[in-house]
Amino acid sequence: MLLDKLLGPELRDWYAGQTLTHGWTGATLEHPIKTTAHLRFGGAPTNFDRILDPGASELAKQITKDPYVFDFLRIEPGHAERELEQALVERAIKTLGELGSGFSFVGRQVPFDVDGDEFFVDLLFFHLEQLRYVVVELKAGKFKPEYAGQLGSYVELVEGQRPRSHLLLPEPPGRQPRRQPANAD
Repeated sequence: MLLDKLLGPELRDWYAGQTLTHGWTGATLEHPIKTTAHLRFGGAPTNFDRILDPGASELAKQITKDPYVFDFLRIEPGHAERELEQALVERAIKTLGELGSGFSFVGRQVPFDVDGDEFFVDLLFFHLEQLRYVVVELKAGKFKPEYAGQLGSYVELVEGQRPRSHLLLPEPPGRQPRRQPANAD
């Protein structure tokens, strides 16, 4: 296992905790380990401790990194700030643009615990105009009726958090993915 290769129990515990918090898969976990995320997360200089209450200051620090690693963008070293901005925005816009306006990405493989069993929502978005979560369940292959049941279960898990909508995106063989919205009551 990837975590077993890390030196020291504190480092393994840190990455295990982050994996649970962020729903990282094994493949996703490789990137934070390679880029020494444990040294970068919460490491950016801020004024949060002076302008926020102590609890809010600690929460705000958790979303900072120093430095951020954007090697997945495949832009040339020595790039201008505008090139970095453009590459980040283009990638986000392509994905969110396909969904439509008002969507904000919340997470992938978002874990939910039900009586000791863990379930994972493929993609979770928040719609800013409708103020609701949107659950997306991805499926490769032909549509099967049990997919709708699984999606319905996930919607119920999210329901307690906010109003929600949901999409099931099966991919029929030989065709482009298609959307199958389900009614949200």
